[in-house]
Amino acid sequence: MKIRARGIQIGTLPTGKKNCITDVANVRVGHVTLDEPLEKGEYIATGVTAILPHLGNPFREKVAAASYIINGFGKTTGLIQLDELGVLESPIMLTNTFGVPAATEGALRWMLDLTPEIGDTTGTVNIVAGECNDSRLNSIRALSITPAHAERAIEMASTEPSDEGAVGAGKGMVCFGYKGGIGTSSRVLSSEVLTESYTIGCLVLSNFGKREEFAIDRYMKLVPMDQPDAPKPADGSIMIVLATDAPLDHRQLKRIAKRAGIGLARTGSHYSNGSGDIVIAFSTAHKFAHEQPAGFENVHLLRDSHPVMNELFQAAAEVTEEAILNSLSQAIETTGRNGLTVHPAPFS
Repeated sequence: MKIRARGIQIGTLPTGKKNCITDVANVRVGHVTLDEPLEKGEYIATGVTAILPHLGNPFREKVAAASYIINGFGKTTGLIQLDELGVLESPIMLTNTFGVPAATEGALRWMLDLTPEIGDTTGTVNIVAGECNDSRLNSIRALSITPAHAERAIEMASTEPSDEGAVGAGKGMVCFGYKGGIGTSSRVLSSEVLTESYTIGCLVLSNFGKREEFAIDRYMKLVPMDQPDAPKPADGSIMIVLATDAPLDHRQLKRIAKRAGIGLARTGSHYSNGSGDIVIAFSTAHKFAHEQPAGFENVHLLRDSHPVMNELFQAAAEVTEEAILNSLSQAIETTGRNGLTVHPAPFS
């Protein structure tokens, strides 16, 4: 169950109807989960998660985007161009560390099938992918992720509430010594001087932290019980994806992305040396056509001094914190390589 169903409310801003990144209109999420024993104690416990910014072709209709590197011990594709040009033109793919090349290829193949002009009568496409290391539960050297898994995750993407916990890219992830993985949350913002409300949503892939670092006292006491041993600590990582329908440009989205680190820190993370803590943020408010004969864009943007900007900063921190807790609260006991079993956090 989500963390709110356990009586824990994060922050003061109201959630969207689904309390999910898909509360941002037309944002879609899809998962492919791999769960298969191999020989000699090896195990496939991994997957792919895809986030699509809208219902159309993301190359022909790009959206404003930015990334922010909290700590850079991570392996990604596409962030250099995303930050140089300030737009997202592909699905965002999440998977395990060694799965990034296959997930990137799968998204590329999907984009090529969707858009015949790519690499022919127009330029190439910038695929965005990120990862966390799931090698405690997953036999990562088996290279089990294939391009077909990535394509299937994209094809399965929907605007329904996303599954959470040990699904998709989150299947083999461990957070604070408990089962982590996929988590999501949203907030709805309004202001007396706005004619419409705005939504911001977050999806995380959580795979970080030692058990003793978990700031559980901020939320509730764990159920008194004999706690199973935690997996061997690792620095771990987290991928954070923020989506909003607020009219923001690349620079403003980077400012929003920076505030995700506040939510991450509130859970107990200190951004360890070997942690890849990476944020990708995008706005669906305006679509930038790949071909624009006029040579100009007319874009409606919030002013930085608008009161709702502070609410967006607050919301970015709140949705990140709650999404991480949902990844823990929604997780299930998972057994992986060498018989290692990772248990869910025993919330009361």
